[in-house]
Amino acid sequence: MAYRRSGKEGQVESNAAAAIASQILARADRDVAFTVQLVGESRHILVQHFVRFIESELGQRGVVYGAHPLLRPFIETHARELTDFVLNGVSLRHQFGLQALERMTGDPLRLLRVDLWDSLQSHIDDAQRHFVSDAGGMLRILQQIDGISPAPGNGNDV
Repeated sequence: MAYRRSGKEGQVESNAAAAIASQILARADRDVAFTVQLVGESRHILVQHFVRFIESELGQRGVVYGAHPLLRPFIETHARELTDFVLNGVSLRHQFGLQALERMTGDPLRLLRVDLWDSLQSHIDDAQRHFVSDAGGMLRILQQIDGISPAPGNGNDV
């Protein structure tokens, strides 16, 4: 697949994005799954539950606020991790294939597939444009890395 820039510097033709979107959609019956995702207030309720749970468990072991200056961020971080664990488990357990969703929604014209193709193509285009817009920055970083040699005696000597 050829990647060519169009008239303006930094723009990648969307032919590649359209081709990739078509390849992905051709495998949609096998590879596309819609999952349950809890967001908003429901997610907040779950995080707050785990904050209280962790506080209680640590308190029973004698660890309370004031015992360590980083206790609050520790608790919040772990509460979010436990929340993500629960939400990912729910998401993995409750998946619907594209055909099943089309049957449930009564989509005989397969409009969902058209919408999915449009979204894929658009996001692929956006990702390519974003990369091209900052490719110079990546080249500068790589040049800086190439210009850095290991300090003598740090274990990297040959």
